[in-house]
Amino acid sequence: MHVIATAGHVDHGKSTLVRTLTGMEPDRWAEEKRRGMTIDLGFAWTALPSGAQVAFVDVPGHERFVPNMLAGVGPVPAAMLVVAADEGWMPQSAEHLAALDALGVRHGLLVVTRSDLADPDLARAEAMAEIAATSIGEVDVVAVSAVTGEGIPELRLALERLVQQLPPAECAAPVRLWVDRSFSVKGSGTVVTGTLPSGSLAVGDELELGPGRRRVRVRGLQSLGASHSRVDAVARVALNLRGVERDEVGRGDALVPPGAFLWSDTVDVRVGGLATPDLPTELVLHVGSAAVPVRVRPLGQDTARLAFASPLPLRIGDRALLRDPGRRAVLGGVTVLDVRPPALRRRGAAAARAAELKQLEGRPDEADELRRRGLARRAELAAMGVAVAGTPVAGDWLADPGTWRRLRAAAVEEARRYADAHPLEPGVPLDVVRQQLGLPDRILVEALAAGQLQARGGRLVVPAAGAPALPAPVAAAVQAVAADLAEAPFRAPEADRLASLGLGVRELAAAVRVGALLKVADGVYLLPDAPARAAALLAGVAQPFTLSEARQALGTTRRVAVPFLELLDRTGLTQRLPDDRRTVRKSGG
Repeated sequence: MHVIATAGHVDHGKSTLVRTLTGMEPDRWAEEKRRGMTIDLGFAWTALPSGAQVAFVDVPGHERFVPNMLAGVGPVPAAMLVVAADEGWMPQSAEHLAALDALGVRHGLLVVTRSDLADPDLARAEAMAEIAATSIGEVDVVAVSAVTGEGIPELRLALERLVQQLPPAECAAPVRLWVDRSFSVKGSGTVVTGTLPSGSLAVGDELELGPGRRRVRVRGLQSLGASHSRVDAVARVALNLRGVERDEVGRGDALVPPGAFLWSDTVDVRVGGLATPDLPTELVLHVGSAAVPVRVRPLGQDTARLAFASPLPLRIGDRALLRDPGRRAVLGGVTVLDVRPPALRRRGAAAARAAELKQLEGRPDEADELRRRGLARRAELAAMGVAVAGTPVAGDWLADPGTWRRLRAAAVEEARRYADAHPLEPGVPLDVVRQQLGLPDRILVEALAAGQLQARGGRLVVPAAGAPALPAPVAAAVQAVAADLAEAPFRAPEADRLASLGLGVRELAAAVRVGALLKVADGVYLLPDAPARAAALLAGVAQPFTLSEARQALGTTRRVAVPFLELLDRTGLTQRLPDDRRTVRKSGG
């Protein structure tokens, strides 16, 4: 299916033309039929000579209903511009064309209606000149009369050529359905309609309904009046939703797969055709079928920051337009450059941001985004519209290579600085590094531990080169312990002796880390060569031996002997037998 919007001045015959092409009545409201004027969006469809289906979104032409018109053309890839031969180019012709140009619509067709009332050549020439200066460019032109039927067969062929020029649908892309109608059906509940420009919808799909982001499920699905279990883009669709009341959804709301889009309330944009300092500070942004009040903050000559009254599911490269409702004027189109812009808190931040935005073109690129952001989650980049191919550095975090090198160097520096300031601690806590480096996730700190760093026990450690040194007071106290153990190598000093030397928990841990002492158990410390000396001594005892015999041979207490023998067992120097006696392993290992 292909979807085409009508565009043109009021009473130039758009609805009549759609009615003639489709045999369907696009005007839905009694007031529209009474006044002979389209007020809201209308919908109709037909088959072209090739069999291809084309659906029309018929929009109102009166200036009072331009917001309704914009809701119809927003998600549509092509337009059928209608100009009456007897009136020619008119104000709403120009405003509708300006809106299509602002939205970047590139495909269109010019139809000169009422050609039975006047020579269509003048209207044709004027309209073609206007259209050629926009994003649509050169177009096919057909002159028709809905009264006589003249030109209608040629129009069908021109529509055939138009739809053949349209880009193929991106069925693998995520769904973003802008709601243009919502109503209730007795026995079924809430139904919404919209144009599906990309992706696929299926019965049972779970979607986010914004801006509130509540979860809803597709209960039923129709396209062109027929029920389907699945519909691929491009299509006009009607969704019967489970989990939402009629008054909880309306025009301008969006339906997207959970997590597929970022819901942004602030974006940076490039404004086309206008100098941003000339823009009013309060305008309305039209995107899809939504019309959202925005505050405008100029940043550069053609760039600005837009703050929305309610969040929108936007991606880098999206097109929208700014309109001044007070003047009823389309001011220009915008291209979304960044959907997660940085805060501008520091002096000079706005000018720096303007210089950065000047280099952006609204084309999502993984390397560029990472270069500007330094770090980003894979899922968040994908939700911005970036095709992600890189390998995460930790979890789902991606990093710019240059940023990652700088962070690693900074982590080494922080670990060394901390070690100098806290020589008795085993390393800098991971959370301290995370705060100092401004990292958003602790797993990134752990991932930085490579090469010059090691992660141990929740800390980053700089491995010592050569024999690490203890602070002088601690080294002197350890020497005193070593002197005690030189006379009785297996009689570990008591707690009061350690305390009198100033060896607390941190000091003892530092001595163990540098290899000056061996921790046997809490409060039990010997020299590092104690296990080998004990194994040699116990080898001379009658095998197997008991705990008491080992204690007597080592000349120590039960407080030391019990954990010390367990250590010898763990290291393979001794073997514990089922009757709790032990033997020294002959291999010594």
